[in-house]
Amino acid sequence: MTVELVLGPVAHGGFVVGRHDGKVLFVTGGLPGERVSVEVTERGRRYDRARVVEVLEAVPGRVEPPCAIASECGGCDWQFADQPTQLDLKTAVVEEQLRRLAGIDWGGRVEAVPGGLTGWRTRTRLAVDDEGRLGFRARRSHAIVPLPEAGCLIADHAPYDDATRVAEPRAEVIVAVGTWADTCLGQKLGIGPDPVRQQVFDRTFEVAADGFWQAHREAPEVLTRAVLEGLEPQRGESALDLYCGVGLFAGALIDSGCRVSGVETGNAAVALARRNVPEARFTAAPVERALRDFPDSVDLVVLDPPRKGAGEKVVRAVAGMAPRAIAYVACDPAALARDLAHFADHGYVASDIKGFDLFPMTHHVECVAILRARG
Repeated sequence: MTVELVLGPVAHGGFVVGRHDGKVLFVTGGLPGERVSVEVTERGRRYDRARVVEVLEAVPGRVEPPCAIASECGGCDWQFADQPTQLDLKTAVVEEQLRRLAGIDWGGRVEAVPGGLTGWRTRTRLAVDDEGRLGFRARRSHAIVPLPEAGCLIADHAPYDDATRVAEPRAEVIVAVGTWADTCLGQKLGIGPDPVRQQVFDRTFEVAADGFWQAHREAPEVLTRAVLEGLEPQRGESALDLYCGVGLFAGALIDSGCRVSGVETGNAAVALARRNVPEARFTAAPVERALRDFPDSVDLVVLDPPRKGAGEKVVRAVAGMAPRAIAYVACDPAALARDLAHFADHGYVASDIKGFDLFPMTHHVECVAILRARG
């Protein structure tokens, strides 16, 4: 079914809200204020999903997508918006999530970072179709959209030709700058170095080719700088780095003169963290299970949880250590808002929240919140 409507505000997840016959539609491919024709793609009891099939009246900020598969691929949400408009959309989402879920009136703005809208992504997850072609999953689908001839425009010079040479149909391939790993059915093949070496300020980090590392090439330094500026670590202070990965923030705190302990679920990541930051102590365990081993008190805490957030149990334990400052690094504004509400229940409020556009062209946004005990 195709309907005509005027689009309303942006919603979390790369959608714009529309209404038809009293029912909410979450629409992809449009911008707030545009008059469009949309095709309803999924029906639900409370709302439907739809996609723009024709823009009848565009708004300022709409541009021609630079990628040939932008309308099919599930990776990029906002290729049809210029950079100021993308920043406006992400700012509106962060504002709405903080206000609705945490009762916080945020007066900030999501900031652009160096590097522009394309060529920023250092690792990409692709699929292989039945003909051996690399591609991306379509939005909300297992269908594979083959890469265009120019490759992925947001990727940072990934070696697609090498990956294609041995990729099996229906495999999932992680391509990183200088390397790649095929993780289909548990097997791991590779071309290039593994682990990969990453330089952040004066410290070198080793990261598994298929392990976690910030996707944007500028992200490690942007986020580390925001954490350090917010915490203002003092020499001799104790610090806890939760969800520490391979030790990015632990390394920065050590270099600031702190005594640091880190916690991360994966044994492989912790082994690399110990190599990357030998001056710190690391524990391999889920953070929720490591709560009983938290110190009675600590000066500083950094949390960089997965997309679902830390949750009330972890928040309560962190607040119970009475740190003088907490840095919360979040890749999902809804999870951040929920956890900030939990922190408020336990006496900690955000003194500063910054948003960074570390995922240009997509709906994703990274935030850093600095929390202190309520005065």
